[in-house]
Amino acid sequence: MKSIKILIVILLFVGKSFSQSTKIETNRGIHYITNTIEYPITGTYTFKGTEPVVELNDGGVGYYQLHEQPKRAIIWGMECDEAGEPLFIKGFDSTAYTLWYQYTTKLDSDDEMNWTAVEFTIHFNTLKMFIKGERSKNYNEPSEK
Repeated sequence: MKSIKILIVILLFVGKSFSQSTKIETNRGIHYITNTIEYPITGTYTFKGTEPVVELNDGGVGYYQLHEQPKRAIIWGMECDEAGEPLFIKGFDSTAYTLWYQYTTKLDSDDEMNWTAVEFTIHFNTLKMFIKGERSKNYNEPSEK
């Protein structure tokens, strides 16, 4: 019986140690984010092929540029559960996630450094990914192994 309890404790610890979620505190409460989903989300997202852009880089860092504003450094992640499983809504030919980002530099006009949630969608028929429905990048389907 003692060995079963030890095994359960070890499994719980191992499960938590491999979790790839980060806990964030937002105006909407506590959320969890991850930088990994099953699609190639890193890269540069452009507005009609030009600025303003969003850059999502490995490690949850990047840049977010608002219209008529300079690019600003961010930390980012896709909403997930506490265990690191991405939360999404599957449609007929698309999937919608929530992208959370926070600026890492403060401007004079910023009241606070809050986390911001925006829609992130993947459209399978066009092989495009969108942030807020306006910044996009093309992607390739993962090859079958």
